[in-house]
Amino acid sequence: MNSRHLVVVGGGMVAQRLVEALRDRDTAGAWRITVLAEEPRRPYDRVALTSYFSGRRPEELELGDPALWDDPLVTLVRDDAVTAIDRAARTVTAASGRTYAYDHLVLATGSYAWVPPTEGADLPGVFVYRTVDDVAALRGYVEKLQQDLVRPVRGAVLGGGLLGLEAAGALHALGAQATVLQVGSHLMDTQLDLGGGEALRRLINTIGVGVRVNAMTVRIRPHRRGGVGRLDLADGGRVDADVVVVAAGVRPRDELARAAGLEVGPRGGVVVDDTCVSSDPDVSAVGEVACIQGACIGLVAPGYAMAEVTADRLLGGAAEFPGADTATKLKLSGVDVASFGDAFGRTEGALELVWADPVAGVYKKLVMSDDARTLLGGVLVGDASAYASLRPMLGRELPGDPAAFLLPEGGGGGVPDLELPDDAGVCSCNNVSAGTIRGAVTEHGCTDVGAVKACTKAGTSCGSCLPLVKKLVTTELSKQGITVSNALCEHFALSRAQLYDAVRVSGVRSFTEVVERFGTRAEGRGCDICKPAVASILATTAPAHVLEGERAALQDTNDHVMANLQKDGSYSVVPRIPGGEVTPEGLIAIGEVAKDFGLYTKITGGQRIDLFGARIDQLPVIWQRLVDAGFESGHAYGKSLRTVKSCVGSTWCRFGVQDSVALAVLLELRYRGLRSPHKLKMGVSGCARECAEARGKDVGVIATDKGWNVYVGGNGGFTPKHAVLLAEDLSTEDLIRTIDRFLLYYIRTADRLQRTAPWLEDLEGGVDALRGVVIDDTLGIAADLDAQMAQHVDTYEDEWRATLEDPEKLRRFASFVNAPATPDPSLAYVPERGQARPATADERDAALRGEPVLVAGTTLEVRA
Repeated sequence: MNSRHLVVVGGGMVAQRLVEALRDRDTAGAWRITVLAEEPRRPYDRVALTSYFSGRRPEELELGDPALWDDPLVTLVRDDAVTAIDRAARTVTAASGRTYAYDHLVLATGSYAWVPPTEGADLPGVFVYRTVDDVAALRGYVEKLQQDLVRPVRGAVLGGGLLGLEAAGALHALGAQATVLQVGSHLMDTQLDLGGGEALRRLINTIGVGVRVNAMTVRIRPHRRGGVGRLDLADGGRVDADVVVVAAGVRPRDELARAAGLEVGPRGGVVVDDTCVSSDPDVSAVGEVACIQGACIGLVAPGYAMAEVTADRLLGGAAEFPGADTATKLKLSGVDVASFGDAFGRTEGALELVWADPVAGVYKKLVMSDDARTLLGGVLVGDASAYASLRPMLGRELPGDPAAFLLPEGGGGGVPDLELPDDAGVCSCNNVSAGTIRGAVTEHGCTDVGAVKACTKAGTSCGSCLPLVKKLVTTELSKQGITVSNALCEHFALSRAQLYDAVRVSGVRSFTEVVERFGTRAEGRGCDICKPAVASILATTAPAHVLEGERAALQDTNDHVMANLQKDGSYSVVPRIPGGEVTPEGLIAIGEVAKDFGLYTKITGGQRIDLFGARIDQLPVIWQRLVDAGFESGHAYGKSLRTVKSCVGSTWCRFGVQDSVALAVLLELRYRGLRSPHKLKMGVSGCARECAEARGKDVGVIATDKGWNVYVGGNGGFTPKHAVLLAEDLSTEDLIRTIDRFLLYYIRTADRLQRTAPWLEDLEGGVDALRGVVIDDTLGIAADLDAQMAQHVDTYEDEWRATLEDPEKLRRFASFVNAPATPDPSLAYVPERGQARPATADERDAALRGEPVLVAGTTLEVRA
């Protein structure tokens, strides 16, 4: 009865944090709290709003412990917006007519999605992207269009910032075509520089989302059927669209404050001081509605900081707003982007270190002090693995050469180990320092990341700090001599190697059985980490077709359709050509297929022929002809054996000492379809001149006068490694047995996505220990390995041949679910050097306008 009354207007993320923080600290019950929410649901995670499109229910987005709202000192009033504030009477009135008296009032009304004053912005089919109800309406509208249209739904997103890109990803996930229209010169222009924005554009394009920059929409025109039809741009261009998502920015919801006479900023927002108190000492404002230090900040981390400050002040503390952490990380599948600190190098004397690899889609920049020692900011696009380690180091000296954080591993780079000071911030959303995380381990007995999250709240919001949290936990546990968990993911406490053995011994045959038997959450649907890993494990422990039943849903994009997805949304076709050996009839068959379907042809580095530009609906027809000609799947899409490269060997070469072609064909046919943690490549050279580059492969074989030398653990890529000698002068029979055992031992014990080179480096005892296992049988598992490889050879089936014989599997090869016979109209090609290549965005637009397309001075015709 003696408690003072706090009224919180707004039921979003920052309001929830304020209530949680106050109740955690207010052990004496000095305050009772009433939260007046406009929406009909409990506070939920707006940062994860896009995950609603991947099957999550609104209830799964709810924040914190539900028991908070059962606290007798907390009342949550839902679906009842506040309509007026009477500062003199210290009351607020809600839409229901009820009045609430307050001792202190906190405005946490957030912001609203700003819709530019554009003609047609009120048409059906124009949406904003702000609440669960917004995204639910968007999803329902797109799904209805998909039922009505015989072509794909075309979506346009106005705005190329964080929210706009997530909205585009959501449209793409729904099966709609998506184009982002950015008014500025590049994407995420408030977080990224021009170089980073251009790298991001290329990444966005690779996942099937179009981008147009310097694109100002001046009019949204209706379609004759009703709703949206097209967008007119300021430069005279046009974009056809059936649905439009406006993500052009937000504005603070300060209308209550204005009506109550509170001071607002020049660009809106309730003006507050560093204690988050407004011009009325009985009223505070937190989150996006607050204009603090001269700005309204549309990020959750500063809002959480304001909530913590307000809770402290209500209990008599002296906390002040520490300043805004504007670090951001894009949450879009397949696109890795982060920005932090002074990303634009505006600090006087700042130096910029930049590393870019346009081919790999990577752009990295660090902004350093004038002596190149203190980190001021950074931009990471395409590879943001260093973000978690770098962001806490803002304003501190980096150890060693800063370039090490930019360069790829193997090129003098790789994220160095950092001993973060205790006061270094790790989780900006929840203001958790490195020292707090270490204390959770050493003082509170937390022994895994989940326990640390529960204890400190680190990583419970946006999740971008979790890699660093895990690293800190692992380091502290190791210091105490405690065994560190190497769990595959949150759904499995076992490592991949442990899970492999468990699945093999138990004999389970489906992902559901694996989760129920060995998972930590029997009700879980798995994640992008464990689903492909389990699919790979089942492929060797319980062989079945990659698209059989439940297994189809576990596969990565390429395995899902047994073809490699290309940058323009088409697919490549790679028939197996064992050892690079092919008959004239085979070459003619491949050539006829390429000619009839207009495919770009390229001889690969693995001595095969790649056919590019196939639509998804063409894949079965193409493969039927290739299968009829005697070809089979080359598994270019899978984490499996790709090729066995060979020279011509003793059959033709005057230097050859063994028949390398025959051995390469034998090996490729033996190991075809063998699923593994990573792709596998092999090479066979007929003499020491090494024309097949065998020592750059996972397994390399080089002929000698006495037989064969076998090398293992060679890799190309960012971290090239030469293979090391495993055994010398082996007979063909001994060679095959040695390779059998090596491959299966690697498959059983490697981590997910770990290539043979790092696996061999991590293997205790190195190549000597490996030699003991596969040759001397020191573990006593040789017979088991031999039997498993024999089973693989005996049960192999060509995945494409089996698919062509199964009408149910063939149903997935359609451009659109609701219009299977309709080809994808978004694919366009330009003839060049006698073949077809994908048209660029500019070439496509020019063709649509009827203008000639020039390439190297030659007029070309864009074709679909």
